[in-house]
Amino acid sequence: MKLLITGASGFLGWNLCQLASADWEVYGTSFSHRSEIPGATILKTDLRDFQQLKDVFQQLQPAGVIHLAAQSSPNVCQNQPEESYLLNVTIACNIAGLCADYGIPCVFTSTDLVFDGLNPPYQETDPVSPTSRYGEQKAIAEAEMLACYPATAVCRMPLMFGAVPSNASSFLQPFIQKLRAEEELKLFVDEFRTPVSATAAAQGLLLAFQTVQGRIHLGGRERISRYEFGRLMVDVLELPATGLKASRQQDVKMAAPRPPDVSLDSSKAFELGYAPRSLRDELAALKGVV
Repeated sequence: MKLLITGASGFLGWNLCQLASADWEVYGTSFSHRSEIPGATILKTDLRDFQQLKDVFQQLQPAGVIHLAAQSSPNVCQNQPEESYLLNVTIACNIAGLCADYGIPCVFTSTDLVFDGLNPPYQETDPVSPTSRYGEQKAIAEAEMLACYPATAVCRMPLMFGAVPSNASSFLQPFIQKLRAEEELKLFVDEFRTPVSATAAAQGLLLAFQTVQGRIHLGGRERISRYEFGRLMVDVLELPATGLKASRQQDVKMAAPRPPDVSLDSSKAFELGYAPRSLRDELAALKGVV
């Protein structure tokens, strides 16, 4: 059975391809990065070219698609709205339409940033209220994909961390580099998320592929600020704490507004068997890897 994963060369795609290869014949798309992923066949594909996308479907005849490819930087989306809309909305809708034509499962990765952070924790039924263009684009893609193909599994993802390929990064790697160099690392005490490891996120996506139609949250069990996460990293990974400093969102000017607390209520996923480990355990598993 062939599984098509877009954005395979990115951080989450790299982790998902390897996990999925145990049960699937995995094909991944990549455009800007050359990538070799154990257990996966990588196809250089420009998803912006609808004919190329249709050709991939026709040639592979996949049994399902997990669509990860996106412009995931809120600041880039804020500054390049037209280009990022093409990547985050138009391509997503094209993929949903093709999955509908083929009658196959479609999984889409959205974001906790579809919320404004004022009324956490957020359930799947809460109204979206994005504060940035990135969150807005993902909210539009969610609605249009479900209108086109109601069987789509829309997975709202939290902040993610973990091992990475050479061409990608999670937020963890730059933090570790700064701390090891004892350089200043300012982390917010007033921005809260429900992070998970890439491994847990990938397991959640494969679970959603099999069981979910509509929206589902794949957050972790722990609500934590970025600064608290930094302190946990220092403790578990035995890093120097010299450079770790507390800061507030208002102290850092960024193109995209940042919501204060987009913690996700993922109890629906937990009931289906989604079981992310504690942040301490996930970080401990990365010792010697990151």
